Amino acid sequence: MPELPEVEALAAFLRERAAGHTIDRIEVSSLSALKTFDPPITAAAGQPITGASRHGKFLDIHVGEDLHLVTHLARAGWLHYRDAFNAKTPLKPGSGPIALRVRLDDESGFDLTEAGTKKSLAAYFVTDPRHVPGVSRLGPDALAVSEDEFAAAMRSRRGQIKGVLTDQTILAGVGNAYSDEILHAAKMSPFALTNKITDEAMARLHAAMRTVLTDAVARSVGQKAATLKSEKRSGLAVHARTGLPCPVCGDTVREVSFADTSLQYCPTCQTNGKPLADRRLSKLVR
Repeated sequence: MPELPEVEALAAFLRERAAGHTIDRIEVSSLSALKTFDPPITAAAGQPITGASRHGKFLDIHVGEDLHLVTHLARAGWLHYRDAFNAKTPLKPGSGPIALRVRLDDESGFDLTEAGTKKSLAAYFVTDPRHVPGVSRLGPDALAVSEDEFAAAMRSRRGQIKGVLTDQTILAGVGNAYSDEILHAAKMSPFALTNKITDEAMARLHAAMRTVLTDAVARSVGQKAATLKSEKRSGLAVHARTGLPCPVCGDTVREVSFADTSLQYCPTCQTNGKPLADRRLSKLVR
């Protein structure tokens, strides 16, 4: 799933490549992906792209003076930029993985795509990003929150730190991959309870978050959309590296699997050498 660094990089890429160009038209292939009807998506035609920004993990493409194409790429969504489309034939409903296509005045443009059969990508055409339900519910941005604000947000809900850190209503921008990386950098168990984390550990967690996300943004911004995924994978220490050696201590990276997701961690760095039980309802190391 694209998280804060990748969405920040996509916004930067669109500001460089697409801003200033006029939208020829927007074509919708997946009718379920477009969540709004007023204003109509046809109102984008003839309007310039004036910028791009980010709200947590939502990508916001600025259209004209007061319109926004806001999208959440979900788990398997992505943005594919085309320097030139091979055909001007309009998309047909259900055109494979393509949910939405934006054609620009220089015959370039981009597709919003989603792999797999589970379709969760969502696009909103609105006059204010705050009209998007997911945006209006976002907590403070992970790269803007102060140490005190971060501690207050984390302690606002009692639970395992992994789950709280990825709750977008509490903190915006951190997902499954970077939460693994942040917790590894902070030397903290993903199952540590928020009400038992000391002030020193909370400050360490905030510092780790800033470092991990800032470094990831620095690696990502300037990359083309096509290379962002491989850049993300190359910078990961534990996430999606089950069975490989931890780059810090050399211990084997372990995994805990759940119904539809998993987490990765290093026992030596994070849990005093003890493996976590790989069952949701088991007694877990904290």
